[in-house]
Formats: sequence, C-alpha cells, structure tokens
Amino acid sequence: MNICWFQHFALIGGIISAMVESFSNVPGLALGGGVWVDRQRLQFGFSRSGGPGGQNVNKVNTKTDLRVHPDDLHGLNVKARLRLIEAVGRRVDAAGAIVLVSSNQRTQEANRRACVEKLKLLVSQAMVEPKKRRKTRPTKASKTRRLESKRVRSDVKRTRRSPAE
Repeated sequence: MNICWFQHFALIGGIISAMVESFSNVPGLALGGGVWVDRQRLQFGFSRSGGPGGQNVNKVNTKTDLRVHPDDLHGLNVKARLRLIEAVGRRVDAAGAIVLVSSNQRTQEANRRACVEKLKLLVSQAMVEPKKRRKTRPTKASKTRRLESKRVRSDVKRTRRSPAE
C-alpha cells in the first residue's frame, strides 16, 4: 500500500480517536470535567442564515440552534448548574432550556459542531468555582507611608503659593 505522509497521519489520527472513543465509559456526549449529556437530549434546529453569502445563504438551512435543558447535563453539581444558568443569561427559552446558536460556518455539520463546542466551553467555565474574596485591611506601615506622601505633596504645593495669599 503506497500512501503519502498526510494520508498516513490522517489514518493514525482516525485510529487514535476511535481508540479514545472506545475507552470512554460515558454513555452520551462528553462535555468535559466528568459532565456528559445523552445525545437524544440535544435538540438541533436549522434555519436560513442571514448576512452576505450569495445564493448559498438564500437556499440552504445552515444556521443551527442547539437546545439542551440544564437538568439533562449529568455530572454537574448544583452550584455549577446555577453558575451555568447565570452564565448563559438571556439565552434560555420559556421551557428553561439553554439555546445556543451558530451561523458562522457554511455547513450544518460545522455549525452543529460549533454549538457543541460553545456548550463545552460554557460547562467548563461553570465547573470552575470562583475564589472567595478575603477582606484585607491596610497595614499600619502602609497608612503612615500614604499620610507621609500626602504631607510631602502638601508641603510642595504650599511652597509654590505666592506670599500674598
């Protein structure tokens, strides 16, 4: 079999990705951090995309919207779920499902992948627990330094004044 180097790497990449998929024990689509969703719970819708693009935009339904309910995301704790809902903001429909839209690509499949990547990014951001702010007070030395610099600045301005004042 005579294949060139890029076909060889494509073949190896396909074998590796198949091995990774066969070793994963997640029953649905893995979103990262131990979070996954059943593929049947992902609802994709397609419509015509706007903007420039000629005849292709006017004929083909490439704009993709993904709807998934936050309760369908398995492995996401309650606090992370609340952070996720807060992060999506107004991108929630009346039923409480998260709505993600992509229309940047020229094909449905590419826009579908872009929507899934957006969901993965949102989930990974929601998994990170923000640090709690610890209140701090200025030290006595920093207070004296600040007051001393104010005193010096005041003296400089006082010496600049005209004697008539």
